[in-house]
This record gives sequence, structure tokens and C-alpha cells, in this order.
Amino acid sequence: MRRLLKAALLTLVLAIGFIAGQLSAAQPQMQSALRHLRSAKADLNRATNDKGGHRAKALELVNGAIAEVERGIAYDRRN
Repeated sequence: MRRLLKAALLTLVLAIGFIAGQLSAAQPQMQSALRHLRSAKADLNRATNDKGGHRAKALELVNGAIAEVERGIAYDRRN
């Protein structure tokens, strides 16, 4: 009986660890940010050019933010 209890406890601990690791790897906030940034990029691309260069600068910054979020996701997956 004691052996069965230890095995059940070990299984539970391993399952919790696995689930926690999967939730961490999924990075829902980073994935959400990436979706929003890509949506903003699409909106900026559809906007007219008559913004005194600010639209182009915003696109540049959004592209940089997308790259940073992607690097952050990759970093978290490696570490």
C-alpha cells in the first residue's frame, strides 16, 4: 500500500511539473502580443501614406517590436 501511495505521489508531481512546463512554453501573453503587433502592422500597411513620415516610422517600430517579441519567445524556450 505504501509503495502504491509513493508511486501515485511521484506520478502526480511529475504530471504537475509537465503541465507547468507546457504552460510556460506556450507563453500566452507573448503570443497575444505578437498577434496584436502583427495586426497593427497590417493596419499600418493599409493606411494611407499622408502622415508626414509617422506611418513609416510606426511600421519600422512595430517591425522591431515583432522581432523583439520573437527573440524573447525563442530565448524563453531555450532557457
